[in-house]
Amino acid sequence: MSVHIAAQQGDIAETVLLPGDPMRAKWIAETFFENPVCYNKIRGMYGYTGMYKGKRVSVQGTGMGIPSTLIYCHELINDYKVKNLIRVGSAGSYQKDIHLRDIVIAMSASATSGINNARFVNADYSPTANFELFLKAVEYAKEHHISIKAGNVLSSDEFYDDDPSSYKHWADFGVLCVEMEAAGLYTIAAKFNVKALTILTISDSLITGERTSSTERETTFGKMIEIALATL
Repeated sequence: MSVHIAAQQGDIAETVLLPGDPMRAKWIAETFFENPVCYNKIRGMYGYTGMYKGKRVSVQGTGMGIPSTLIYCHELINDYKVKNLIRVGSAGSYQKDIHLRDIVIAMSASATSGINNARFVNADYSPTANFELFLKAVEYAKEHHISIKAGNVLSSDEFYDDDPSSYKHWADFGVLCVEMEAAGLYTIAAKFNVKALTILTISDSLITGERTSSTERETTFGKMIEIALATL
């Protein structure tokens, strides 16, 4: 057992899907996995391992934000030898042509977080996706006629911004959407030489103000999960 995960050695697969919401982790396991086994309930942060099309896979809730995500990623990598980490989360659109329930694959992740300031003083580190996982995801989407967008996303430390129009500056530089974890995930994956990818479903739009419900965000983002599982 690690500090925050109750699993024993061998309980977790080499590939782990990482939703922020632990209830989405439960839904993923019960919807997509064969014979899912729950290995973690500490802090209500569910983790499951099962089979998908003959391949072993796990799903682990991470909570919201980079600090929480880094705790779980660090333990998954260092205590359980996980090799592939795939975030499956929700995001807010920054662009007019990206609508509710559209899928975005994060090639890179800008950030308002100070996560890398201490590591790279007077320099900017650019956290990026693993190319192999990215290519598999894109190829699956193309083969199954699933429309995707791919590019730079923003990992923000704030959910409620003091300036509701601040997104426009990021949008002007081509940032597709905002979420809260990808930059941290890509950084820790690079640090420990493992593979990482972030796949997002648009849950709301900063442009139109449209939103999906919490229930919809928890249980209706199936295409995103299919793409993530195709990387196995």
